[in-house]
Amino acid sequence: MRTYIFTFLLSSRLFIHPYELMSKVCHLCVDQQRLTDPQADKARVRKIAPKILQLLTEWTETFPYDFRDERMMKSLKELTHRLSTGDELYRKAVQQMTQTLIRKLTTLSQYEEALAKINSSVTDRLTVLKTKPQSIQRDILTICSDPFTLAQQLTHIELERLSYIGPEEFIQALVQKDPLDNDKRCFSDHKKASNLEAYVEWFNRLSYLVATEICMPVKKKHRARVIEFFIDVARECFNIGNFNSLMAIITGMNMSPVSRLKKTWSKVKTAKFDILEHQMDPSSNFYNYRTALRGATQRSITAHSSREKIVIPFFSLLIKDIYFLNEGCASRLPNGRVNFEKFWELAKQVMEFMTWKKVECPFDRDRKILQYLLTAPVFSEDALYLASYESEGPENNMEKDRWKSLRCVCDLILQGC
Repeated sequence: MRTYIFTFLLSSRLFIHPYELMSKVCHLCVDQQRLTDPQADKARVRKIAPKILQLLTEWTETFPYDFRDERMMKSLKELTHRLSTGDELYRKAVQQMTQTLIRKLTTLSQYEEALAKINSSVTDRLTVLKTKPQSIQRDILTICSDPFTLAQQLTHIELERLSYIGPEEFIQALVQKDPLDNDKRCFSDHKKASNLEAYVEWFNRLSYLVATEICMPVKKKHRARVIEFFIDVARECFNIGNFNSLMAIITGMNMSPVSRLKKTWSKVKTAKFDILEHQMDPSSNFYNYRTALRGATQRSITAHSSREKIVIPFFSLLIKDIYFLNEGCASRLPNGRVNFEKFWELAKQVMEFMTWKKVECPFDRDRKILQYLLTAPVFSEDALYLASYESEGPENNMEKDRWKSLRCVCDLILQGC
């Protein structure tokens, strides 16, 4: 029953706004069941109340963000008031459900405020480096020289950000017009999938942070050491089951400003990196990664400790899989009815994600390392190229022209500082 309710609440939003659905539920209960009648038969209330309470409990627990809409809260209050009148058992259940919902929404608001504060404190490293060089003498190795510890702190960030992504955000990311819906776009006035977007932005930040840390050192020997350090961090992420950080690190190391540093790479023992790249090889629809993910999922199911329960998928690929599942099947059958089998499959993928995101991180938090990972200034793409060319000079005319152009732009920016 819970799976059915989840599938229904998840997929319904492709056809109807949550507040409209809630309004229909209200109408069904209050008007059709004549709950407005003060003399309403208590037996009738007792018959319908458990079913409605189950629906509302599942809704508020699994899709709490729907209730940031005032219309949803108004309908919820009206309906729960009708159900709980005159029955102590239902009144207590309603009170507990409402308190849990308010706690979740308060926690979400606090998280969003903290995220906004972090984002506002992040600046471009090039500007800081040129204007206040003494303020960023630190690099990742001065903050944390142990790959396992860094992988653990990355896992803290991943699990925290995953935990705030609502299942409905996957559907909001795929929203499209329903041909039988008079060209109206569902969710046109609904909250954007900001937690999902913030998580994708974290992946990009980590990739750029890795590239920055590699391109920043002046000495080739130091750059090589940073590369080898991140290879070890990536391997530890793989062992933990943190595939998202693993892929972000590999992406950063494969950025052109990093990969062109041939003299630096010649000093690196790359055998371990080759193995990691093989694991995340995109060929055959990421076959190797999917095999490793299945292994981690199986380990999670049979786990005896929270350490073994960790599964953090390569998130961009998860979104693509859900997108193609949605695009590959019609939402309606030839007779016009909803293709519930498609949405059942969609819900199964999202429910698996819901299981992964509930895992508590078992590692100790290191505030200093977390602060650095989240707020240390990073180079923009142009600044990465500039740092790369200054570390190992341009090899051809195209690179020389780009280097000259970047230095001019950099000088103009810094004159304006």
